[in-house]
Amino acid sequence: MNSLRKHHRAGIDIGGTFTDLVLLDDSTGERALGKVLTTPDDPSEAVEKGLVELLEREDVAATQLNTIIHGTTLVTNALIERKGVRTALLTTEGFRDAVAIGTEHRYDMYDIFIEKPEPLVPRSLRYGMRERILDDGSVAIGLDEDQVRQVAAQLREREVQAVAVSFLHAFRNPAHERRAHEILAEEAPGITVSLSSDVAAEIREYERTSTTIANVYVRPLVERYLRVLEERLTRLGFRGSLYVMLSNGGTASVETAREFPI
Repeated sequence: MNSLRKHHRAGIDIGGTFTDLVLLDDSTGERALGKVLTTPDDPSEAVEKGLVELLEREDVAATQLNTIIHGTTLVTNALIERKGVRTALLTTEGFRDAVAIGTEHRYDMYDIFIEKPEPLVPRSLRYGMRERILDDGSVAIGLDEDQVRQVAAQLREREVQAVAVSFLHAFRNPAHERRAHEILAEEAPGITVSLSSDVAAEIREYERTSTTIANVYVRPLVERYLRVLEERLTRLGFRGSLYVMLSNGGTASVETAREFPI
């Protein structure tokens, strides 16, 4: 067995058919490749199988890995195939249709029969909350906390698994969103919550709200997958750093990817 110094890195990418792996020895620059069939029901199974085969072939222990960078289309596929969890939206009263109206831009302005994709949250699960923060961040109408508690009870009854909270001008003042989150955590602790002021703290209601919805829509799936993946890697003896590949070519820690999969 080679020295147990941590001087190896691994890259893993899950595709629709194959899961590809590369092992890099930082001390020599040598690379080794691996490939196994993807396991759609649990992609982490193929990751474990492929990594075990590659490490054994190269006579490298999992303890010698200092970094694993992992790429997956799990989030993209869940959005495209609409396989996320049952999601609701809490937004400022009067603005629950902003995600359906969008920007009114048409990708084919002459097609009068154009059909835009339906929002990830149906209208029946969009709740207009009594509160109002102005564009300068000042509070015009305080958050109706009793209404939030009532809605939380409805969310439990309707078996909602995730909630996006996107209040008007929350990028200026997130106080109402954060208080709503606290109440949801008290009244419906099993529901995953994402706040627009955390996910996309920028102007424009449609962009901020739709991004927050997409984030929380897939977040439970990503949290579950990364938890299982970490458990598998730990059993193999991996004690290094795991990073997740981003669509812009960068990487994020597992902690960040769990909270902001979008």
